[in-house]
Amino acid sequence: MSQTSDLMELREVDIRKQYSAAVALLEGFDHVPRIARPRTPARVEDRSPGIPSARRFRSTTPGLVTRSTARPEGVQLIARIEAVDESDPLVTPMQATVITALRRALAIALALGDTFSDATGLGDLKRANLQGPLGNERKAEFTELLAAEALAVTHVFANALGFLLALHASETPVTLGEVEEVLTDNAGLALHGALWQLDQEIAAHARDDAHLVATLIAFAEALMAKVALRSQGAPRLAAFSTASWRVAADDLTLRGFTPATQARGTTLTMQFKTPQEVVGNHIAKYQALRLAKMLMAYDFERRLNPFADLGGFIFTFMGDGKPGTGKTTLIQMMAGLLHGYCETAGYPFRYQNLSTENIDSYQGKSGQNAKAFIDHILDPAVIGFGTIDDIDQLAGKRGDRQSSAGQLEITAVLMESFAGANTVVRGNCTFGMFSNYPENVDDALRQRAGARFLVDGPQTREDYIDILALLMGKRHDIPLGDHDLFAAQEIKRAVAASFESHARPHEAGLLEVFERVRSSVGDLDTIAKLGTYLKAIQQADARFTGRAIKNITDAVKVRAMDFELPDEWMEQPELFLFQPYEVKSAMISELRRPITVEMVIQEINRYADSEFRYADKSDEAAIEAMVRDFGRQDAAKKRYLEGKG
Repeated sequence: MSQTSDLMELREVDIRKQYSAAVALLEGFDHVPRIARPRTPARVEDRSPGIPSARRFRSTTPGLVTRSTARPEGVQLIARIEAVDESDPLVTPMQATVITALRRALAIALALGDTFSDATGLGDLKRANLQGPLGNERKAEFTELLAAEALAVTHVFANALGFLLALHASETPVTLGEVEEVLTDNAGLALHGALWQLDQEIAAHARDDAHLVATLIAFAEALMAKVALRSQGAPRLAAFSTASWRVAADDLTLRGFTPATQARGTTLTMQFKTPQEVVGNHIAKYQALRLAKMLMAYDFERRLNPFADLGGFIFTFMGDGKPGTGKTTLIQMMAGLLHGYCETAGYPFRYQNLSTENIDSYQGKSGQNAKAFIDHILDPAVIGFGTIDDIDQLAGKRGDRQSSAGQLEITAVLMESFAGANTVVRGNCTFGMFSNYPENVDDALRQRAGARFLVDGPQTREDYIDILALLMGKRHDIPLGDHDLFAAQEIKRAVAASFESHARPHEAGLLEVFERVRSSVGDLDTIAKLGTYLKAIQQADARFTGRAIKNITDAVKVRAMDFELPDEWMEQPELFLFQPYEVKSAMISELRRPITVEMVIQEINRYADSEFRYADKSDEAAIEAMVRDFGRQDAAKKRYLEGKG
């Protein structure tokens, strides 16, 4: 991707000038921890007696005077990394890669520190401090700028390190605690503190190359999160937090305290399904097909999707239905479509499922797992598809005594991520929540699903013949009989009939409200009459709030985008996918349909039907639970009285 006008270049010559200082840090430096407590011996034994493996590091930053009272061999990261696999006397290729990445990340951080100093006047203050004491006003400014530089340099080091090692990541799990040794006296001391704690983490967790890489990546992520938190409210950071730098050699973009990510897709091992293999579920299948093509319209240069800009993009959706109706098949179909489209276009595609395995008994870990899942899919450098299967088991319902602390942590993360104050919808990814029992999902979380996919499986006689023929395969001689195979799955005809069926509500409770409002105001053909209908629904179900109205209007905008992007646009990327953002936006705008009253009524009924269906199931489940409780109480009383008698 080409460089945009808001990016400043971090010159390669300035980075390479810092290599010697970076190597000196990795070979050895002194550090007495201030905040964290040592967990491992600081000294790493020299490989050859009498030949030290480290030399003392002296800061080259003018104006900084540091004192060392410990041994220079206190932290020797190169020696620590080379000693990870004690059975091999030679440095492994991965260990060499890690050391090189550390040197590069440190050099980038130090180079950006110099750039920050020049931009803020900190460099002049450092030189003035060498010549004599600063006045009180300038001393306060000096202290604040040193702290700001320390935060910027530490974050850039962690950001670059995680970015450079991302392509070497594996599925090896490493769980680190909080990064404690975050110092802000000056940039040099800040790097000492970070590297000292990294040395501790490597000693504790890195028993082989896979764990070494996982430890460094986990440490980089934890350090970035801690520094970003410390930066909130810190003064004099605008020159860093609002700016962007480009490191061309690494294809790395630094945007303040935003983590940079490698455009790395995931290797999928699932069995993909074609649309023909999804029998029934016409609206859900149709919306999934369209959503897959919508995602492909994402513009990596602008980091925005025209569909998200124009309206009609589905960021979150919920698929609900009885067990065995095809939710997993729908996921396999959509993931398969996206995977194929991305392979054709050369885009990185990332799929991940958040499962019950992510619920952890360790306090805070479940929330961390959920946040890592969200961030993994939100990465603006990839096309992402995230699913949360059996969300009723994964995310707890607030106020439900049976919900564990881990489940409630996941609920909080999902609610904030899907519709929080900091949620940004770029249009590069979508999240699907699936459940057999959506009535058990927290009301507020369920309402954060912008679209509803009713996964009802095969419905008609033709559907059941089609699915039987599909699953039987071809290894038999049973004749098909009088039937046009898969004709009923012709999606446009089926979807049109499904949408038209929602001209009237399906649920009895909503139908009563609909008829009452129509008898009072007549046909719902104006905004005022439609608003009256919405208010009547709210009076019947208090959970039908303003968020429900937003979801309905979003669904109406999706209907306005109710057109099929031509298949040749996906098969020949230069026709559409590789076009500039403005061209893609104009091509989509030409296909947009007008919004009609019928669309609005159908979407109100579709959404409200689902809420009434959930409410009825939830109430019935609560009644059945109370009946069981009363029965147990009666049985207990009877047994108690019999025992007394």
